[in-house]
Amino acid sequence: MTTDAAPILFAYPPQAAFGRVLPKNKIYTHVKPSRRLQQRFAAEVAQIVWQFKLAPETIRLEARPDVPELQVLTIKLKDAGARESSEDVLRCIDRAIKFPIIFEVVAGDRVRVVAAYKRPSEADSAKWVVGDYFSSPWLPADAPRAPLPVVLDLAALYTCLLRRLMPHPARDGELLKDHAERTSQIRSLERDYGKTHTRLMREKQFNRKVETNAELRAIQAQLDELTL
Repeated sequence: MTTDAAPILFAYPPQAAFGRVLPKNKIYTHVKPSRRLQQRFAAEVAQIVWQFKLAPETIRLEARPDVPELQVLTIKLKDAGARESSEDVLRCIDRAIKFPIIFEVVAGDRVRVVAAYKRPSEADSAKWVVGDYFSSPWLPADAPRAPLPVVLDLAALYTCLLRRLMPHPARDGELLKDHAERTSQIRSLERDYGKTHTRLMREKQFNRKVETNAELRAIQAQLDELTL
């Protein structure tokens, strides 16, 4: 879901093309996924292609400590009719590659853009923290692509690309980190609201219905504060 008609698919500069197939076993050597996750890779993913490397030497945008490079990977799914892509698989790839990543997940003749807010760990700069994933709707794979936004550095480019996937717009002056954290809080509260509402519908005792209604109002108040 997106908040406006801003473009989602971009025509990345040809000079940034990398175009290398990334073998799954290369990822496994860096992350060592569980057997179950390896089975999920095998069942879902046909191919991983490292399509573009957006870096100072390829697109002449200045690096920043939190975004030294930005990678674009295509994940080709085996199931052409897939409705979702496994976040566990994407998270495993994100953990293996120490740069922010924009994923283009392809299922048959459809594509969706998926990315998580990713930043260097404050406790250990050699490690990266991967947040919640945001995604576009499924789009025709041959949909028109827009030129990249005009920005001054890679961090600003990352901000533009990631915010197009977020379901709630940024507030005035809000940093990307704060925007991502607020969006994650909204998601968590929405899940809590759904669970609490289901509990209310099943509750038979009047006094507990009153208590649960109060919980719902409290959750809604928090959501209003975070979304308005």
